[in-house]
Amino acid sequence: MTLSAYLPIALMFLLVAGFAGISMVLSRAIAPHNPTPEKLDPYECGIVPLQEPVQRFPVKFYLVAMLFVVFDIEIVFLFAWGARFVDLGWYGIAAVGIFTLLLVETLVYVWKRGALDWNVQHRARYRQVVAADATREAA
Repeated sequence: MTLSAYLPIALMFLLVAGFAGISMVLSRAIAPHNPTPEKLDPYECGIVPLQEPVQRFPVKFYLVAMLFVVFDIEIVFLFAWGARFVDLGWYGIAAVGIFTLLLVETLVYVWKRGALDWNVQHRARYRQVVAADATREAA
C-alpha cells in the first residue's frame, strides 16, 4: 500500500478541520453578544436557585455511576467477543477469561472497600472511628 492511498483520508481530515475552524470563527464574529443577568445565571431544570444547597452532593452517587459505566463497557466487549467467538478460538477464550478475572477482582475490591455499601454505620472503617472516639470520651 502506497502513501497515495491515504490521500483521500488526509483531504477529508483537512476539510473537516477547516469546516470546524471556519464555523467557530464565523459564529464568534456574527453572533450577537448581549449578556444579561438572566443569561448569565445557572440554569437547572427550569428552577431558579434561590439559595446554596445545605449539604454537598454525596460522592457515592458519582462512584456508583462510574462503576456502572465500567461494568457496562465490559458487557459491550463481551458482546463483541461473542460475535467473533468461533474466529478467535482459544486465544479469545484466554483473553476474555483474563479480562473477566480482572473485572471480578475490581468488583471484589470495591465491595471490600465499602463502595457499594450505602449504610455508613455498618462499614468496618466507620465502626473503628466511632469506637476510637468513644474510648477517648470515656477517658
